[in-house]
Amino acid sequence: MNFGATLHGLLLQVPRFYSYYNIVLFGQAMLNTAALSVTGGAIGFLAGFVLAVLRTPGIIDVMVLRWVATLYVEVFRRIPFLIKLLCIFFGFQYLGLQAPLFVVALLAVALSATAFASELIRSGLQSVHPNQMDAAQTMNFGRLQLLFLVMLPQSWRVILPPSVGYLAGFVKSTSIASQLGVMELTYAAKIMNTKGFSALLCFGTVLLLYFAICYPLSRFGDWLGQRLDQRRHPFHIVQTP
Repeated sequence: MNFGATLHGLLLQVPRFYSYYNIVLFGQAMLNTAALSVTGGAIGFLAGFVLAVLRTPGIIDVMVLRWVATLYVEVFRRIPFLIKLLCIFFGFQYLGLQAPLFVVALLAVALSATAFASELIRSGLQSVHPNQMDAAQTMNFGRLQLLFLVMLPQSWRVILPPSVGYLAGFVKSTSIASQLGVMELTYAAKIMNTKGFSALLCFGTVLLLYFAICYPLSRFGDWLGQRLDQRRHPFHIVQTP
């Protein structure tokens, strides 16, 4: 079959492919993808904050907790997302628990996000100059005061921009959840392909939808980083000739 005939057949499928019900299907899949990413990322960010605090010297000096938090981060950052997804899925089955596939995928995203967010937050907390810590201790600040009044106000400028970038990465990782039958964008494309529509048309549409989600997030992360950097360094030297 030559290219012209293939292109003609593809164009003939376009009106039927972009019918009302198919658009609704992709819309629901896109919402599920966004819900998995945002909800899982939010849960992971909160849990990652707790792990980052446990790993920060001077806040909670309990070595056992620090070791456990470090072990979790190091292990879950290095396990592929698909393996975590399958372990959770079969773990629920082994325990005899009935959980919706969406919940299984959400838990996998949250566990992954926790490990990555913990490392980002820990790096941000450690970016605070030690002199700030010494000054706070001189003023008899408690550990929570040190965390919320000294460290966080200075470190969130370092934490937020890359966190947005990681969120875009989790949007792409949700495509692996299609292996379990979770109704997200990649699974919707598979459904349309099994109905006889061209794979190029199905997955090309999903490609554009992923781009529509990830590109604004990436641009927002870049803008946020520049904006926060300007606030951190509001003055600049103008060289005169």
